[in-house]
Amino acid sequence: MMSSKLSPYSAYRVALAVVFTSIAVLFTACSKKEPAETAASTATVPAAAAGKIDLSLDEQKVSYGIGYNIGRDMAAQPGLSIDQAAMVAGISDALAMAAPQINDEQIRAAFMAVQQKLMAEMAKIGEENLAEGSAFLEKNKERAEVSATESGLQYEVLATGDGPKPSAESTVRVHYHGTLLDDSVFDSSVDRGEPAEFPLNRVIPAWTEALQLMSVGDKWKLFVPAGLGYGMQIKEKIPPQSTLIFEVELLEIK
Repeated sequence: MMSSKLSPYSAYRVALAVVFTSIAVLFTACSKKEPAETAASTATVPAAAAGKIDLSLDEQKVSYGIGYNIGRDMAAQPGLSIDQAAMVAGISDALAMAAPQINDEQIRAAFMAVQQKLMAEMAKIGEENLAEGSAFLEKNKERAEVSATESGLQYEVLATGDGPKPSAESTVRVHYHGTLLDDSVFDSSVDRGEPAEFPLNRVIPAWTEALQLMSVGDKWKLFVPAGLGYGMQIKEKIPPQSTLIFEVELLEIK
């Protein structure tokens, strides 16, 4: 996140993370090992696949919300193919306190096999994104209006201010708009209509570096190599080793 403040949606996702953590603890208890890092599904689900159900009670709404968000997170990520019938059976058996239909050793072996498959797939995607980003940055730096720093960060000055510059320990207030190379938006305070505030020592390296070079009132376009962004981390809407593009306007040093 670019801001240290949580939106209501973000706070809800934090609450859901507690649920996911509880699920992970259950798997840990079964396998006696740390759970594999989870990845989600690309399975296609027809609209309203489950049909209309009664959601009048708060407990029903919470239950549906947990299920919907688990499914949405699985559908949003590449890799693991989810068998819906098997997943529903596992949830049903656990809620009924029934004995699992496969033993711990089988579950552990399957998790390890799928984890290796997902890691290999993410590594392949990362390599492709890194190559695409490197080619883009190599060509982009040839433009006269683009400057580059020793770290590999590239920037283009869109507007010039005359205010002070922040330090690495400063908390700043900014407007930003972040896209991938295909112009898809992954995060934007501009679209939300609300500037973001954050300390510069708690953001990606490219932001920490660039904003210390900017004056209040400046607006820059940043071209961020994967190594100065999120690298191999898989963030929501940001594939591994992605080159990022930001338009950043420094509004204030808090």
